[in-house]
Amino acid sequence: MGRGKIEIKRIENTTNRQVTFCKRRNGLLKKAYELSVLCDAEVALIVFSSRGRLYEYANSNIDEFSSSINSTIERYKKASDSSTSGGIVDVNSQQYFQQESAKLRHQIQILQNANRHLLGDALSTLNIKELKQLENRLERSMTRIRSKKHELLLAEIEYMQKREMELQNDNIYLRAKIADTERVQQLSIVEATADQYESINPGFDSRNYYHANLFQAAAHQTALQLGYEPKPDIAP
Repeated sequence: MGRGKIEIKRIENTTNRQVTFCKRRNGLLKKAYELSVLCDAEVALIVFSSRGRLYEYANSNIDEFSSSINSTIERYKKASDSSTSGGIVDVNSQQYFQQESAKLRHQIQILQNANRHLLGDALSTLNIKELKQLENRLERSMTRIRSKKHELLLAEIEYMQKREMELQNDNIYLRAKIADTERVQQLSIVEATADQYESINPGFDSRNYYHANLFQAAAHQTALQLGYEPKPDIAP
């Protein structure tokens, strides 16, 4: 559950009032410090407790020797005197800016509350109608989120399919390249083997071997025609 709204009024319990004063005083001093550092602003803060104790913070950017709350107060006095001497501020303009500032603060408060409600905080202050509106808003948001997620997933799937086709084409090309390389290597091995055999048997001539076979076949055919079978050569 989120923190509920605190009613701004005097705390009657002395202990609670003192604890709240310490917490909010520290927060105020922290904010003053952050404002001075982040925005390079000259900030002076004076706080008196209910017991009369003084707490102060000052950050002067005039020079390194005047970093005190007194220098900031003197600067404020000079600025006030110069603005007063320069003329009276237009009341209508001042009221207009105050109204615009109040409107902006109200809008900021509404947006902050709406953001807290979306995160599931401070729901105890909402009625049934407001909870139903919040539920419908969350459902519409979830629908848009799912639609965007589905769109991104489809784009990712399409990209992966294209990538798969590219890899398959590359694989086919590489296989063909490997097959060509192996064929060239086999031809090279055959040619090298033939050259090596010829170098070992220099007197061998395929043409002479062909004619000798023809001569033997012709002699065998003549013997058959004469009526006798030539005896095969018997090795000694």
